[in-house]
Amino acid sequence: MSCREVKTKTMEETAATKKIIDRRQFIKALGLGVASLGLAPGAMPGCLGASQPPAAGRKAKPSIIVIMSDDMGFSDIGCYGGDIHTPNLDKLAASGLRFTQFYNTARCCPTRAALLTGLYQHQAGIGHMTGDSGYDSYRGDLSGNCVTIAEALKQAGYGTYMVGKWHVTKHTAKDGPKDNWPLQRGFDKFYGTITGAGSFYDPTTLCRDNTYITPENDPEYKPEIFYYTDAISDNASGFIKDHRQHSPDKPFFVYIAYTAAHWPMHALEEDIAKYKGKYDKGYEYYRLQRFERAKKMGLVSKDWQLSPQAGDWDEVKNKEWEARCMEVYAAMVESMDRGIGRIVAELKRQGVLDNTLILFLQDNGGCAEGMGRGPDVNGKWVDAIKDRTPMSRDELQPQIWPPMKTRDGRPVRGGPDVMPGPADTYIGYGRNWANVSNTPFREYKHWVHEGGISTPLIAHWPAGIKASGKLCHQPGHLIDIMATCVDVAAARYPAEYNGNKITPLEGRSLAPAFNNRLIEREAIYWEHEGNRAMRKGKWKLVSKHPGGWELYDMEADRTELNDLAQKYPQKVEELKALYEAWAERCGVQPWPVKKPKEK
Repeated sequence: MSCREVKTKTMEETAATKKIIDRRQFIKALGLGVASLGLAPGAMPGCLGASQPPAAGRKAKPSIIVIMSDDMGFSDIGCYGGDIHTPNLDKLAASGLRFTQFYNTARCCPTRAALLTGLYQHQAGIGHMTGDSGYDSYRGDLSGNCVTIAEALKQAGYGTYMVGKWHVTKHTAKDGPKDNWPLQRGFDKFYGTITGAGSFYDPTTLCRDNTYITPENDPEYKPEIFYYTDAISDNASGFIKDHRQHSPDKPFFVYIAYTAAHWPMHALEEDIAKYKGKYDKGYEYYRLQRFERAKKMGLVSKDWQLSPQAGDWDEVKNKEWEARCMEVYAAMVESMDRGIGRIVAELKRQGVLDNTLILFLQDNGGCAEGMGRGPDVNGKWVDAIKDRTPMSRDELQPQIWPPMKTRDGRPVRGGPDVMPGPADTYIGYGRNWANVSNTPFREYKHWVHEGGISTPLIAHWPAGIKASGKLCHQPGHLIDIMATCVDVAAARYPAEYNGNKITPLEGRSLAPAFNNRLIEREAIYWEHEGNRAMRKGKWKLVSKHPGGWELYDMEADRTELNDLAQKYPQKVEELKALYEAWAERCGVQPWPVKKPKEK
């Protein structure tokens, strides 16, 4: 049975067969040819039926690269039906495996905590964001009772590197505690940002190892033009090259956390220019196109209905500005994809691509937040900047968002009279484009309907996955990434670490899916800001705070349009009991979380 043939089933359920979309169909749907994928003429598509040896039995441990993008939807990249130019991700998918039901936690900090530790975010100490709400599950800091992937793999002989957005600690001060910074949580080297957002031209909390730097005073990276996405890609490639030079016999683990395409919409002008006029037909047109491509690719069922449309293009007053927001967003994604191409090229140069497991995923769905979109924002933002002198070479950018100034002293602006993209702008692409990104699903980042939690996962590993453009319909979750890394690396997940008792692993290895086998689990759970859900087999129970429970059949209606809670009240009660037991076990508190009274 191939992974493409496995539907959503628990241990007690059997897998149902479905028509397989083969590599030729996939390539055709993407508009790629054999030559563009780097394949030999006449090469035959691979078959998931060719089982691989168990992870522990392999002679050479694979290197592992986990790549995560920020605030992108299910349908943005080309191999998931999108209209953004992502040839490098498409190539990885065309010679790898795409999961159609992979889940995150609906928000940046919780997702990173779950990915790094293999636990639900509450168990890792980040039940909400990086504020301390007085409970161990809401400390806003990684718990001492968990280990990171880097800490686990380091014990198995791996070199460990991290590049990009960290965002799992409340301690961000230059001279403050650093016990939950990357180097203190298992990574050998780090280049990136400690906080969760900021300018792509001058990111706040930019850091090399344990030292804050600026784009101008970094002794190791001096590009002609600093753009954070490029900096992440270039430093990741550099870490791989350095590792191979100094430790050629050791495998490596690299965690690459892009900030693209989180607001602000910042991109280089030459990249934006490629998309000029691309989105002039408005939200609904591109949403319908994406839906049809996703159905043709087999990513979604032809029987599902498209979720409700957000926004009416005919009523948009400033269409040029609104289209520009999506043009910049697309440019941000393409820039990231180009950087991923450079990382893959470095793996090829080092001769390690075949035995490197590459996982590409996203932290949550498209973001509906209205950052910088209000008509009156500049009254607060621009007027607040009294000192407009250029920043010195060593002066750190203190602000995540406006009021702030560029390094050359200009106030940062927003609003519908300011075209996004340059360094002196700070604008999000908005709810209506996020609805396009999340095609065909409901809701957005923050919420746990499918639009907030369902995003791509591409797995590429020529030595370990004999898949060629295949799809896997088994559900997976971020908590599975740690389990997968430990499995394929033949590492050990510790019961104790640094004198602390370690919470048992929650995730399940995805390696069985690489080899056409079932991932055995009881259920998957979510909670963020009172938005709750659980998934068991084909059933999903979900609630949008402060509303009641809804019940959906994920096989017949994954776009969540036909609530079956009234029809199957016993099923609701059964799943609700499982959810409540999980919530109590993991330390989930009622929303909004109120700090406990001091004794």
